[in-house]
Amino acid sequence: MAAKKSFPLRLDPTLYEALERWAADEFRSVNGHIEYLLREALRKEGRLPSPKGASRKED
Repeated sequence: MAAKKSFPLRLDPTLYEALERWAADEFRSVNGHIEYLLREALRKEGRLPSPKGASRKED
């Protein structure tokens, strides 16, 4: 697995608190939940390469 890229992210405190609650509801860390949300958004828009052998599913 390739190393993950890290970078600073500045968020409005209210936005962070909402993400923190949502992540806790999903049993994820805030960082993990942000990564999940970004990955899902990219997948929905067809901007994330599909894994080899996977068929593309339309939503």
